[in-house]
Amino acid sequence: MDPERLRGTLASTTPTSEPGSESESPRVAEVQLHLEAEDGKLLLYLPTPSETVLEWGDLCTELQKQLEAGQRFWPPNTLVELVTGDRLLDHRQLQTIVTALSTAKLHLTRIHTKRRQTAVAAATSGYSIEQRAQILPLAQSTIAQFNLNTEKKEVAPLYLQTTLRSGAEIRHPGTVIVMGDLNPGSSIVADGDILVWGRLRGTTHAGASGDEQSQIMALQMEPTQLRIADWVARAPATVPDQFYPEVAYIAEDGIQIARASDFSKNMTQP
Repeated sequence: MDPERLRGTLASTTPTSEPGSESESPRVAEVQLHLEAEDGKLLLYLPTPSETVLEWGDLCTELQKQLEAGQRFWPPNTLVELVTGDRLLDHRQLQTIVTALSTAKLHLTRIHTKRRQTAVAAATSGYSIEQRAQILPLAQSTIAQFNLNTEKKEVAPLYLQTTLRSGAEIRHPGTVIVMGDLNPGSSIVADGDILVWGRLRGTTHAGASGDEQSQIMALQMEPTQLRIADWVARAPATVPDQFYPEVAYIAEDGIQIARASDFSKNMTQP
């Protein structure tokens, strides 16, 4: 069977009465849980509560059925990205999905979500997150009626109380605040500022949408790479004897790093 047939049932419709009956009404589309193969990975789409009549337990049962039916069409350890949209998931629900995927020898790597609570649960569980997720299957895009051009410019900060390990990536259309470390191999991409209340040893990109006023702050600045808007900088070759809280910002000649105390004084001078 062609793997593309995994696209199978993208949507179903509610039953309608026979033509001519008094209760006849328009057919209403219902988005279903489904898997799609794309570029060597799988995308797992979860419908939001407003898009389906299925309860959480029924969704889990449906997921297991689809995994069992399609397991022979993908190699072991295929990577999976979970697309949740507006659906709110907690740690327990995420673990249920992870367990089901693991049983089918699939590996969850990234969660696409529009909910901050889901993003926090995913990040603290060690998964990469994309919070501006607008990944939609072709057949679902007209049903879900997402508007890709109406993202709010004012987005609440994303607070994470965790250490980002190698391979973890956080993407958020606002400011990201991490109460923990960024290990080498991890990264944060934010349209706003990035504040790390710990050791910054990974890669950070603030002002990713082009805002040169964005800043990167850390208690201990040891980055693999710093980016602000379109500017790029690497860490100095020599490691300082003592670390201080520092701020990276764009000056006339590119990205500069200053002690937080000195930066604050300079910024408050008339």
